Amino acid sequence: MPQQQTNERSPIQLTAILVLVGMIVAGVWIWKRLPTETQIFLIDHAVPIAAGAAAVGAIVLLAIRNIRQRIKRRHRRDHLLARFGQETDPVKKLDLSFELIECNGYRIDGLESVSPALRALWDHTLLHSPGDERHRMRGMAASHLGLLRDKSVLPLLLQALEDDHAYVRACAALGLGRLRALEARPKLEYLAKEDWDQTVRSRCREALDQLRYASPQKS
Repeated sequence: MPQQQTNERSPIQLTAILVLVGMIVAGVWIWKRLPTETQIFLIDHAVPIAAGAAAVGAIVLLAIRNIRQRIKRRHRRDHLLARFGQETDPVKKLDLSFELIECNGYRIDGLESVSPALRALWDHTLLHSPGDERHRMRGMAASHLGLLRDKSVLPLLLQALEDDHAYVRACAALGLGRLRALEARPKLEYLAKEDWDQTVRSRCREALDQLRYASPQKS
């Protein structure tokens, strides 16, 4: 079957190439027979107009593609929201929560309906997933808690800064930066200098940079 499809496409491709070559030859032939004044006019006026039209067309196509991508992401998000609401297995529900927040561009906007469920799930994961083999789940939960813009998660994230696993500490710093938690500044400043892990120190510095734009009234 693939060989047959290839054989069927070959004449079509050859015809398309011949038509294109014919159009190029015809265009060159016509151009050479145009009066000099017409050639100058086309170069001075038609070419810029065509270039502008091409630029506008490219912008329109880009806008259409972006709209289609947003619509596609919205449909996928709605599908994940439905699955998240129906899922009863805790492990699968946690995986869906991570997939959902990633699909939403790591923003909570549009997920307000499941925000309490996400908070409860990530809280439980951070508190009740001990051990080195679960460090990635704890870390992802810590980083995503900061997206909720809920300062009540601050004690959990501060506690996660003391986790035995460096990945969890780094993610907790990321979550605190997202939360714009000014209360975490002293701890972050300490770890940015003293933590043995380079990634943790780097994440703490990034969080401190984000805190510079936080308003004291919101803390």
